[in-house]
Amino acid sequence: MDTLSVWRGTAAPTGYAMVNGDVTADVLVIGGGITGVTLADLLAEQHTANKPKVVLLEAGEIGCGSTGNSTGNLYETLSTGMRELVSRWNTDVARQVANERRGAVAFIEERARLLGDVGFRRCPLVQWADQALADAMRKEFEALAAAGCAVERATSVPSPLPPAQGEVLVLPGQAQFQPQAYVAALARRAAEAGAAIHEHSRVIALDLKARRAVTATGSVTAKEIVIATHTPLGMHLVQTEMPVHREYAIAFEWPADAGPGPGAFWWQGSEHLSVRTMQANGRDYLVCVGQEHKVGIHNAKASLLALEMLAKKYVGERPVAWRWSAQNYRGADGLPYIGRDAEDCFIATGFATDGLTWGTVAARLIAAELLGHKSAFAELVRPNRLSPVKGARRIVEESVTVVKQLVKDYLTHRQNEELASLQPGDSAIVNAEGETFAAYRAPDGELFAVSNVCTHMGCKVHWNSVETSWDCPCHGSRFRPDGTVIEGPAIHALKRRHAPPLGS
Repeated sequence: MDTLSVWRGTAAPTGYAMVNGDVTADVLVIGGGITGVTLADLLAEQHTANKPKVVLLEAGEIGCGSTGNSTGNLYETLSTGMRELVSRWNTDVARQVANERRGAVAFIEERARLLGDVGFRRCPLVQWADQALADAMRKEFEALAAAGCAVERATSVPSPLPPAQGEVLVLPGQAQFQPQAYVAALARRAAEAGAAIHEHSRVIALDLKARRAVTATGSVTAKEIVIATHTPLGMHLVQTEMPVHREYAIAFEWPADAGPGPGAFWWQGSEHLSVRTMQANGRDYLVCVGQEHKVGIHNAKASLLALEMLAKKYVGERPVAWRWSAQNYRGADGLPYIGRDAEDCFIATGFATDGLTWGTVAARLIAAELLGHKSAFAELVRPNRLSPVKGARRIVEESVTVVKQLVKDYLTHRQNEELASLQPGDSAIVNAEGETFAAYRAPDGELFAVSNVCTHMGCKVHWNSVETSWDCPCHGSRFRPDGTVIEGPAIHALKRRHAPPLGS
């Protein structure tokens, strides 16, 4: 199934060369999403005598990860609800968060003016729920107001959205843009200012003590390393605290006059649905997002189908033009992890589904610290903060999930099929000659057989039928059928296994 997002499919391509040979830098940025590219731009635009030399390594293409597979919504609140943040922390922290995120949206607006047409527009964020969540909406209004957000009440939502059965919350002055177009244009700006940007330069070895990252075609040694890969590569303590989820999205071609108009529309009913419109290349689209599930232990195809059925219940039967999904990692206490960690490198993770805004916040905080101006907000989100009470439940839940998957998969045989029965398009955990491995038969008959043990921490991988990948349920690493890494924290590929051809 083609899972290219509407953002990546309608934006101009990028074309940066792979890193070649051994390179030195003041700052190495690993990851070409909104966090890494914004940071590279901020550092490269400096006009001081000690302007840092910046190198950015992207494993695929700029924006190909969570940035180019997001919703394109920008807002000062949080998708999990400001009420949850207030309950975990207090109204002062909620106010700081709203202020920092509001400033990040304003920063994106300023950059958008410099970059040309990246689809930026100011619009409201509208939230409503079914009757069962009426009390939650009331508490959300109170939390938003306490955080200093200019929240308003309404009684209805525009067609064709699910009808409101209670209170409707409206947060004016939020924003939307074309995230892929934005990050690609920002990368060009950073490169023009002197940052060295390299695509198709996956890090295959990372020595944080030596400050050296190795790729298939070269290496970079730097004074400072920033891991802006959504979850940090390799082993980091924060990974034990973060649940990992995938959320699904579809886009229909949609008449511009059919509603609902500019805005981010969040419905919280028996199921969650996020809706927005967008325009690209002379066409209009309706983007619908929902069905968030734990990575590796859900049926991806069923999730995507459920989203399509829910969306079509309100927009009618029409063909889906684009289908995709994105991964997110949640901080245990409701806040992200941004700053220098115990490994003495900078990380930026735990953004939940608020990554476009949090990624911009992270880049600004890290840039300030690298340039000698550490922000007060940086102390609140530092990776090594200790908040056991605020994050205890989520840390325990995540640890239990990891242990369950380790025990379950090592004591049971999943999809225990014979290799000879594997037909084109099928996948399974198979046994052959006393060995167990993950196998996938491509539509053309080619067989891919790899170790079914994740190279990060040894969990067993599970098949994702939508994106044709092996996904790890413990910390979210994902691998192609040939074993190569799609996204970390794993750095090393799944080991290839020898397998006989079809019919042998």
